Amino acid sequence: MNNSLSNTRHNDRQLAMWLFAVAALIFAMVILGGVTRLTNSGLSIVHWKPLMGAIPPLNEVEWHRVFDLYKATPEYLKENLHMDLEGFKSIFWFEYGHRLLGRTIGLAFLIPFLIFWWQGKIRRTLIPRFIILFILGGLQGVLGWYMVKSGLVDIPQVSQYRLTAHLVAAITLYAFILWNAMTLLRGDHLVESHPSINSLRKHGRFTTGIISLMIISGGFVAGTKAGYVFNTFPMMDGQWLPPGGMALEPWWRNFFDNLATVQFNHRVLAIVVALTVFTYALRGWRNKAINDTTCFTFTLLFLMLLIQIGLGIATLLHVVPVTLGAMHQAGALILFSLSLLLNHRLNSH
Repeated sequence: MNNSLSNTRHNDRQLAMWLFAVAALIFAMVILGGVTRLTNSGLSIVHWKPLMGAIPPLNEVEWHRVFDLYKATPEYLKENLHMDLEGFKSIFWFEYGHRLLGRTIGLAFLIPFLIFWWQGKIRRTLIPRFIILFILGGLQGVLGWYMVKSGLVDIPQVSQYRLTAHLVAAITLYAFILWNAMTLLRGDHLVESHPSINSLRKHGRFTTGIISLMIISGGFVAGTKAGYVFNTFPMMDGQWLPPGGMALEPWWRNFFDNLATVQFNHRVLAIVVALTVFTYALRGWRNKAINDTTCFTFTLLFLMLLIQIGLGIATLLHVVPVTLGAMHQAGALILFSLSLLLNHRLNSH
């Protein structure tokens, strides 16, 4: 029995390392997606070919053919008429890399899964969970193409609704994989199941929810390009409330389509996140029932909050340069990951 339990724990640790690697690739995918957006590269490939699309243009004839397809898009006709083939290649490779990484993630999940399954290392109860993860990953690719299509019709910009949905789906998939990896690594060991932890767990779930809401609002900031206006802090061009913040009809559209309101919402949520994380960390530091490792994780969460605030302000003041914009997006995902890690540590199985 002990030998069987030892083998199960060994197999679970292997599965956990595999899932952590897949989560790291998804993390990179989200950041590369942000860079693709910031460099205005996302609409450079106008067709979606899940299999044959993995092969880039291999000669000048192919390059001109792909470039001619791009020339028929609204983005080229309305914004990039000056672009030559070399300029097109510079945006093509970002979008190509983003799509290639998506295919790589699919293979990085599917091939080890089949190997582990063939070796009998996956417990039967886990197989449906992994199949669901693979299906969700495939649907994420479909959703990505659905997003790109919205920018190939009339307006040379993807729908902020579809972009945010694509982002939320990626974060959800990332969180699901990360949580399962932590569970497999930790096993059935009870961690910090002290009664005084109960309210802290609730605070942790609320913190993760607020961070998630901030990421969603960041999707709308990115989709509407609201970060390129009102590049002052803490006021918005000399005003505390967004000028013209409720100018659209019906009123609810302002929260998703009005650049001033979309940016204002993100600022307000950043304040809420800061207060929530600070009070959460303060309660964690003061709680005598948690161990040193968890206490240190609270410290990392708080330090990441400070870094993220600094990155957000710098990104706004410098009008969203690519490097700062990508770092800000990575910072949000790191903050989310640390919050998820604390949730897991404070929960008992």
